Amino acid sequence: MRKYWLIESPHSTEHPIRSREQIQVKVSIFGIGYVGAVTAGCLSSRGHTVTCVDVNQDKVDGINQGRSPIVEPGLNDILKQAVDDGLLSATTDCDSAVQETDISIVCVGTPSTESGRLNLSFARQVYQQIADAVAEKQSKHLVIVRSTMLPGSVRNLAEGYRPELVRDGMLSVCFCPEFLREGTAIADYQTPALAVYGDVDDMDRPALETLMGKCERIPLESAELIKYACNYWHAVKVGFGNEIGRLSKHLDIDGQHLMRLFCQDNILNISPYYLRPGNPFGGSCLPKDVSALGAFTRQEGIPMPLLESVLPTNQAHLDHLLKLVTTVATDSVLIVGLSFKKSTDDLRGSPMVAVAETLLGKGFGVEIYDTNLDMSTLTGSNETEIHRRLPHLASRLISDIKKGLARHKTLVIAQDVIDFETLRLHLTENHSIIDTVGIQPLVSMPGNYHGICWTERSERSE
Repeated sequence: MRKYWLIESPHSTEHPIRSREQIQVKVSIFGIGYVGAVTAGCLSSRGHTVTCVDVNQDKVDGINQGRSPIVEPGLNDILKQAVDDGLLSATTDCDSAVQETDISIVCVGTPSTESGRLNLSFARQVYQQIADAVAEKQSKHLVIVRSTMLPGSVRNLAEGYRPELVRDGMLSVCFCPEFLREGTAIADYQTPALAVYGDVDDMDRPALETLMGKCERIPLESAELIKYACNYWHAVKVGFGNEIGRLSKHLDIDGQHLMRLFCQDNILNISPYYLRPGNPFGGSCLPKDVSALGAFTRQEGIPMPLLESVLPTNQAHLDHLLKLVTTVATDSVLIVGLSFKKSTDDLRGSPMVAVAETLLGKGFGVEIYDTNLDMSTLTGSNETEIHRRLPHLASRLISDIKKGLARHKTLVIAQDVIDFETLRLHLTENHSIIDTVGIQPLVSMPGNYHGICWTERSERSE
């Protein structure tokens, strides 16, 4: 089983390349599109010798004349200076480019097919050409893939064509996602907001960082997925802002002013808060307010499909949790933490109430351990809700976790409301733990560990 690690690095103000300026390498860049041209300009401006490779003769001629193939502020001057200094050239000859360089960067396009799937034919063709050239020159070579790829794509390239080159240490392959914005691409390259890479083998990290600056090593598939996660999030933000804008316009409200106010909250709104996979959302506010706003916009005739998808996606996550529980559990379950989040006794909209309700309906035995719950103190709508959904809750609450562990072999841990030393002493290899939060001590305990959105702790950040 592969062991991976993923580390969240603090944002560094150090220039990503400046500390390695004294090291100059020869690099070939495949694909003179947006990413390739910007990469060529930035690397050559640092004193590296760059050979661009492209099948388009016009692009090749343009680079050799110091002319940028794209419109990007400052890039044309950088490319012209690099050509004048003899640091930048372009060719259509893949073999000669690989023969004369130590590192190849793949920046070819990965467009969509008519069905929406990813077209990897260009990346596959270029990788095969590079691999063939490396086999011919018989010296070590590093391939850095920057073309956007779905998880598993780079590994499939390396393992699917001439894998002996990687196995024998002749060819190192890694994926280093790019996060360049058109219009600010040079600044984004020089000081990236996020710099990570994943590799197929135990590659030469200093060689990568000579070109890319300081990067955090993460699992290869994580490096591929994080590019999509970032773009997905950017798309969601644009869609969200525009939906609020349409609703604002309808209500004669200044949508841009409203969103400026929204962004002033950097504790909840513009922050990592809520961006940790785990439990579905619940409580007395989010389900109710999302539902109410959706009903209002439908009544007003304002299409807001992103808003309309929020409750269904939350339900899909709850269904995912239920499937995991019913797959792992045999006949009974101990739920640790019933309220919708830690340090509260609010049961309204709690996903764990829905889990308990569903399990009971399927004939599972269910008991609940939650140190925040006291049936005698529940009042108002909180009390009404729980009597409606779990009318015999009091009889299912337990105060002795040891007895619960003796009666149940499956635990669903939804909150950190448990003494872990006691848990460790009374768990056995026959127990199964379903972790919906991401609690570090659970992984090393006896029994079979299951995470709701992760497999093993070594793949996750703290």
